[in-house]
Amino acid sequence: MNQDTRHGYLILADITGYTSYLAGVELTHAQDVLTELLEQIVEGFKPLLTIVKLEGDAVFAHAPQSKIPRDGLLLDLFESTYLSFRDRVASILRRTTCECRACKSIPDLDLKFILHFGEYLQQNVSGITELVGSDVNLAHRLLKNHVSEATGWKAYALFTDAGLSQMNLELENLHEGIEAYEHLGEVKTYSLDLHARYQELIDARRVFVSPEEADAITTRTIPASPVIVWDWLNDIQKRLQWEMYDDIRPVMRPGGRIGAGASNHCAHGKNVVLEKIVDWQPFEYYTAEYPMGLRSHQLLPVPEGTLLNENFKLTMSLPRWLRRLVTNVMNRQFKVKQQYDTLVRLISEEITQDKSG
Repeated sequence: MNQDTRHGYLILADITGYTSYLAGVELTHAQDVLTELLEQIVEGFKPLLTIVKLEGDAVFAHAPQSKIPRDGLLLDLFESTYLSFRDRVASILRRTTCECRACKSIPDLDLKFILHFGEYLQQNVSGITELVGSDVNLAHRLLKNHVSEATGWKAYALFTDAGLSQMNLELENLHEGIEAYEHLGEVKTYSLDLHARYQELIDARRVFVSPEEADAITTRTIPASPVIVWDWLNDIQKRLQWEMYDDIRPVMRPGGRIGAGASNHCAHGKNVVLEKIVDWQPFEYYTAEYPMGLRSHQLLPVPEGTLLNENFKLTMSLPRWLRRLVTNVMNRQFKVKQQYDTLVRLISEEITQDKSG
C-alpha cells in the first residue's frame, strides 16, 4: 500500500436532477442517457484533471497544485465542460424518437461543479487508487448544500473559500453561503450561476475569422492537448516566452480573468490598446481585435495533439490582393512563423519535462 500526501484541487461534477429523473422512468433508457452524459464530462476533464472514479451520476477528479499553471484555467474548464454537456443534452433530445418518460425528461437534467482545495492522500491498494482525507470527505459532503434552495439555481459551480482563494480570482455575482457538516464544521462557499454564464456565452457576439476570409493563415501541429496549447496562448508570462514583443502587458481582465472584453496594452503607454478580445470560446477558439485587423486562434484536436490555426484578416479598405500583400509584409516584420516555431518547441519541451519528472 503506497501513500502520497498532496496538496491540490478536489473536483466533482454532479448531474443534478438525476435521482428524481430515475423515479418511475425506464431504467435501460435512463442508464444509456447517464452513460453518454458522464462520458461527455470525462472527456471535458481529461486534458487537465486526473479522473479518480465515477460515483453514480458524478465524476470525481483531482489536480495537484503544480499541474494548474494559470488562475482562470479551471473556470475555463468548467465553462467548456458545461457548454459541451448542454450541447450533448440537446443532441440526445434531438435525435431520439422515443416517447418514453426517460427520454422526454432529458431536459430536466443539469450539471453542477464542486471545487475545494486541500490536502489528501493518494492511496493504492491492490491496483485500485483512492483519495482519502478530511478534505476529500468535505468535497463530497458539499454535494449536499443549500445553493439551489437559496437561489433556485440548478446549474452552478461551488467554490470553497480555500478553493477560490487558491485560484486567486475575483469573480462577480457570486452567491455567498455557509455550509455546516458534522465532524467537519462550517465552510464558507461561493457559487456561480452557470445558467446565466451559459446564456452570456451563447448570446455573445460571435466573431471568427474563417480561412476563406483570412488574408494570412499560419498553421502548426503541436504535440499537446488543446487545454495546454490554450494556456500557452493566453497566459501572459508564457506568451512573452514565444511572442517576440517586449511592450505588451495584460490589463482590464473582467473578474481577474482573460475573456471577452479583456485588453492588452502597450507597456509604454497605458492608453494604447494593442489587443482586445472580442470572442472567447475556451479550448476551441478566440478572436482578438487589433488596430489594423482581426486574428482568430482556432484549436482543433487531432491524433498528434492539436492543430493550431491562426487566421488573420486586415480590416483596412483595400483590394484583397493588396491586403494579402500588406499582411505578408507584416508577418515577416513581426516574425510570425518564427514565433509559432518557438511556441511548438517550448510546449514540446514542457511535455518532455513533465514525462521525465
